[in-house]
Formats: sequence, structure tokens, C-alpha cells
Amino acid sequence: MAKKLWGARFKKDTDKDFEEFSKSIQYDYKLAQYDIYHSIIHVNALVDSSILTKDEGSRLISVLRQILREIEEGEFKPDLECEDIHSDIQNRVEKKAPKLAAKLHTLRSRNDQIVFDEKVYCLNEVEELGKLLTHTFDAIIGKASQYEKNFFLGYTHTRRAQVIFFNDYILAYAHMFKRDYRRLQCFIENLGVSIGSGALAGSSLNAKHYQKVVFSALVKKHLAELENAVDNVSSRDFIIELLNTLAILQMHLSRLAEDMIMYSGKEFEFLELPEEFCTGSSLMPHKKNPDFLELVRGYSGIIYGNLMAILTTMKGLPLTYNRDMQLDKTPLFSSVEIVKKELKIMAEFIKGITLKEKNIAKALEDECLYATEIAEFLVTEKNIPFSQAHDAVGRLIRYAQEKELKIQNMQDSVLKTFHPDLDSGALRLIMNPEHATSSKRSILRKVPKIKNNKLR
Repeated sequence: MAKKLWGARFKKDTDKDFEEFSKSIQYDYKLAQYDIYHSIIHVNALVDSSILTKDEGSRLISVLRQILREIEEGEFKPDLECEDIHSDIQNRVEKKAPKLAAKLHTLRSRNDQIVFDEKVYCLNEVEELGKLLTHTFDAIIGKASQYEKNFFLGYTHTRRAQVIFFNDYILAYAHMFKRDYRRLQCFIENLGVSIGSGALAGSSLNAKHYQKVVFSALVKKHLAELENAVDNVSSRDFIIELLNTLAILQMHLSRLAEDMIMYSGKEFEFLELPEEFCTGSSLMPHKKNPDFLELVRGYSGIIYGNLMAILTTMKGLPLTYNRDMQLDKTPLFSSVEIVKKELKIMAEFIKGITLKEKNIAKALEDECLYATEIAEFLVTEKNIPFSQAHDAVGRLIRYAQEKELKIQNMQDSVLKTFHPDLDSGALRLIMNPEHATSSKRSILRKVPKIKNNKLR
């Protein structure tokens, strides 16, 4: 095991199995960049408070920047013998500046580093999630524009309901994703990053020292004065908030995936999926399986589980920091990485979708799709109470199905047995996609937009 940041109080060596069990370096190495940010800010605070000389501070920051460059260039390989990323970086500093390294951890605690690192990780990743979500959003807007005047079938209870525009259908997901984008935006706006909590009681360094020199624009924008050290080290509601937002976003992705699976199947055949995101069968030569969509749908269980894992971990913890909280990282990293990959692929997937217009036109011949319009005609044009109109049309639909007849081919004498005001001429004008869609006046049909294509 590599050198630890603690240990003098103990006589016995740590049990080897427990030592391996308790390590977090195998996953918290993802926070290395942000831990360097914390160290540079802390060194500046130590210089500003005269605990370090300017020369000592400059030398330490130079070493920290060397490690940061390794991280940014992909050369950083975590030492899996270390207890955690904080110990790993401390040990690396010690190798490069043996005498100065002992001063790096002055007046700070890993408790403070952890919450700082996680918050800045969240800020950075949410910025990236916002960009990816914008690309998926734009792909939907593009597809809606491509098929702006095409009709589609609307369903309730997975049964044919009414005629709609495909534009209205696909833009429903754009509206969902816009709300997801806003939730990510609110997360960023609400997240304050603070330094100086110590282990839980604060630091003897003055708070102003932490505000003096912040080299990262991302951190500088969100660095806030520490209001309560106890709360800062003991709370993970910001992770819960992000995982909740990602769970909602994942739900929308999963619903879209399910729709695409259903509407592209032989039983519907309204859509053609892009081949590059499908797979075949090792036995059945004809298969074109929507595996990407199925995986999106399947990952929902993991995304939801990650949220529940953090909620369950935190639900009974006494203040302040407890080692249970080390386990917040795997669910956080998992959800962020899954959703990022999904969004990246989904944007390209949506671009490749095509409508099978002939199949849709054939389905739109189903006269049941216009039952509501017939009832509305009786109400608005003939002043019939809706309950009576509803009853008459219901009986008419049932009769047509039982006799296997087309309503529009029925004689007026037959139609009037269901209601005196029904006639074939009026029905021919009513029972078509153009009338069904144009008669709906309550919809603004507003195309959603994400301003400036970035989170603010």
C-alpha cells in the first residue's frame, strides 16, 4: 500500500483485506483534475496567509501544474496502491518536491477536498451533457422540419386514437428534452462551490484567502463563500439532484426508444430505422434488431438504481461526514457516463430515421380514427348534446365493424338510423386527415428552442 495521509496514531497495520475493501482510487481517480484545482487554490490561500512563502507557493503550484498537464494530456495513470486520489496526488507531489510536499495538506481535510472535487466534476459534466442534449434536441427539430406536413397516428392505451401531424408527435420529445435542459441549467445555477470546511468545523484560514486567486474559469464562476462547514462536508443533495435530473432525462430517452422500437416493427411499419444502429441475428438471416434502442431502454434500470442507491445511502447518516459517502461516486460517474453516450448516439440515430409514408397513409384509412370528429360535427354543426353524439357514433362504429362495412360507403338511409343528422356528404368531408388536423385550434404548435445552444 502506498503512503497514507494518516496513520501515526495507530500501532497495528491495517488489515490487508480491509485495506483493499476500503480503497476508492479505482474510481475516484476520475476526480484527479479537480483535486489539483483544489490544491492550487489551497496553496494560494496558504501563501496569502503567510503560511507558505511566495517562492514555496510558486514551486508547489508548478509541480501541481505538471501533474495537471499529465491528466489533461491523458498520460496520468492512477497508482492503484494508493488509498484514494488525494493520497495519490500528495505522493506524486512528494516525489517531485520532497521537502515542500509536507506543507501541501496544511489546514485542510479530505472531507473538504471530496465535496469540492465532486461539485466541480458535476459542473464540468453538466456543461458537456447540455451540449450533447442540444445536439439530440436539434436532431429532433430537424426531423420535425423534414416531415412538417406529414400525417401520423396518435395513440392512447397503445390503440389508435386520432390523426395528428408527425411534426406534433416528434416535437413532443423536443419539449421534454427542453425541460431536461432547463433542469440541467437550474442545477448549474444553484450549485455553489466552497472551500475551507476543514474536516467539519471550518479552517483557521480566513475565507477571503480562498477567493484571491482562482485559475480555473469554471471554478471562478461558481466559487462561493462558505456558509456552513457542517453542511458542506455532510451533504450530497447536489448529487441526488443531478441523478434525479438524469433519471428524468433517461425516462424520456427510454420512451423515445420504445416508440421507435414499436413503430418500426412489422406490426406497425411506420418508421425505418438507420441500419448502422441496428444488429442482426446469428441464426435468423432476416433480422434487423433495434439493439441501440433496447439498450437505452434497459439502462433505465441502472440510472434509476443509481438514484435510489444515493438516496438510500444518505437517508440515515448522522452529521457530518461518514465513510458511507465514499460510495456516492460510482453511481454518479455511472449515470453521467451512460447518459452522455446515449445522447451522443441518439442525435445521429434520429437523423437516420425515415417515415414509411405509404404504410402510414394506409393506416390513416382506418375510419375509427375519425370517430371523434364525427361526434364533434354533430355537436358543433347540429347542436346535438355531446353524450347523444358520442352514443350515436359509438353505435355506428360498432355496426360498421360487425358488418365489415366502410362508413363512407353507407347509404344515408342507413346512417340516419344512428342519428337523423348524419349523411354521407358531410362524413366524406369530415373523415380525412386534413380535416382532422385542421379542426384542432387549441395547439400553438410552437417549435421549442434552446437559446444560444449552451448552459448559462
